[in-house]
Amino acid sequence: MARKQGSHSEITGPRVHSAALRLFAQHGFAAVSMRQIASDVGVQAGALYNYTPDKQSLLFDLMKGHMDELLAAHSQADISGDPLQRLEAFTRFHIDFHLERPDHVFISYMELRNLTTENFTVIEELRRTYENALETILRDGAARRVFVLNDTKITALALIAMLTGVTSWYRATGRLTQNEVADLYWELVKNTVGA
Repeated sequence: MARKQGSHSEITGPRVHSAALRLFAQHGFAAVSMRQIASDVGVQAGALYNYTPDKQSLLFDLMKGHMDELLAAHSQADISGDPLQRLEAFTRFHIDFHLERPDHVFISYMELRNLTTENFTVIEELRRTYENALETILRDGAARRVFVLNDTKITALALIAMLTGVTSWYRATGRLTQNEVADLYWELVKNTVGA
């Protein structure tokens, strides 16, 4: 059977990923079938395999793409200065980056359990790289006695969880602007680290 007009890999491939992202975020990975994704894209179910080997690969590609984008953006962000300035920059970066990608964030946290062991290991290593960037800031602040911390690793994980949680409730149409939310979260972060 001939491909549908306009069904080229550079067009349909991203549409497959976009549909999978939306459907996984709305219904959960386990509840979404390849047939549903194909229907959303407007192709036959069998045609999906021209763009991805299977549903697991789609999930992994979405998660890895999100982490690669996060790490690339973080490496380009201006996170400099003393530990307090770097912690503020990290806080604001994290909130801004994640609020623009709520579906990616939801999938990256809620669907880890559905990754194969091999895929989980890759994503976990990328997450650890990001967590280590924050932990380095916290260690530097603690060493300079700017922060009062009992455990930098646990504090880093707790801060990331708190900052990421904003995506579950923030709405642009709500009573607070994104900058106001970032200001409030920065106060929470400062209190958490005893700054």
